[in-house]
Amino acid sequence: MQKFQGPGKVFLELDGAIYKRELIAGQKLKVDNGYVAAMTSGVDLNIETVKGVKNIVFGGEGLFLTTLKGPGTVWIQSMPISKLASMFYVGGNH
Repeated sequence: MQKFQGPGKVFLELDGAIYKRELIAGQKLKVDNGYVAAMTSGVDLNIETVKGVKNIVFGGEGLFLTTLKGPGTVWIQSMPISKLASMFYVGGNH
């Protein structure tokens, strides 16, 4: 994670579609780790372990979830770099 503040412009390289979500105070959003693109400083980020054998075996994404808690703005990307990279190696999903 990188923190940017002050005057100026920031250029980010994000992959896929970008979804902007406004979280009110106390509102939570749970996403897979690689999908968090950016957030404002008021958003609290917490990484949680996925519970339950069925979720671990059949979840398909991983063992961890990122919980984002408002208030603030969150930008989510639809194609994290790990998913994008897997599309281009030999034998990957096309």
